[in-house]
Amino acid sequence: MILPGSAVRVTNINDTYYGFQGLVQRISDGKVAVLFEGGIWDKLITFRMSEIEVLEPTAGKKKAK
Repeated sequence: MILPGSAVRVTNINDTYYGFQGLVQRISDGKVAVLFEGGIWDKLITFRMSEIEVLEPTAGKKKAK
């Protein structure tokens, strides 16, 4: 489920932002506004829900031995 604050990755291979990771800022009418921050720029881009995927949080998790 995609909610504001979720970390997401762009999965549309035809998009300029393919593979970029960002944070969901807002959701409206089936579209998702994603904030990309990096280096000297910040960019807010809108995607369809089908063009992004939620990233699984891995920080702080330990693998079982």
